[in-house]
Amino acid sequence: MTRVVLALSPHLDDAVFSAGGGLAARAEAGWRVVVATLFTGGVDAPKGFALACQLDKGLGPEIDYMALRRGEDEAACAALGLHAVHLPLLEAPHRDYHSAAELFRAPHADDPAREALGPALAELIEAHGPDEVWAPRALGGHVDHVLVHRATRASASAARLCWWTDWPYADRPAPADPESPTVAALAWEDEALSAAARTRKADACAAYGSQLGFQFGGEAAMRARVRAMAAERYATARA
Repeated sequence: MTRVVLALSPHLDDAVFSAGGGLAARAEAGWRVVVATLFTGGVDAPKGFALACQLDKGLGPEIDYMALRRGEDEAACAALGLHAVHLPLLEAPHRDYHSAAELFRAPHADDPAREALGPALAELIEAHGPDEVWAPRALGGHVDHVLVHRATRASASAARLCWWTDWPYADRPAPADPESPTVAALAWEDEALSAAARTRKADACAAYGSQLGFQFGGEAAMRARVRAMAAERYATARA
């Protein structure tokens, strides 16, 4: 029977940026690897901070930003032999988070994602029957990452859990880590990345063209950082 990995990605790039090498290795070993991105829903005529998050990437208001990003994710996942699934939950800027600073504070008490994520994850786990569930450690403290981390911990899955080290947050100066107590005592594993694996990961990351300038300062800078990445790091445990 084919073994299954279910990777729970908050945004349309997180799984590949953070764990693309490890997920590709599973796929090459014959596993079915499903990357389920949770916050991919779009809204008509975004305004305020939500629109600003699009404009600052050089994309005008006439562009369907999330449709563009879903296409990027499909291309990136296909390049690594992964299966992309997109859920219609809304990103934080569409859930009354009104500034970049607010994205890295505690989630709002009335954030609708708190209630929506549990049932969404339960449906994914039932549909795919994963042997392993991969999810963000929430390094960096982005509210969407934190909420996915917490929902994954609360899920009823008996699968082996693999918490990826969120990248590129992981190599930024002194990132906040509000979830560190949940992983401090777990086993740590490294997925060594060969030169070929780093090239393949960089090629997949390059599919997220709308994000490269914002996250890395451009494709060349992203590729240089991936070339310097000897391994991806994970914390593992049973649920």
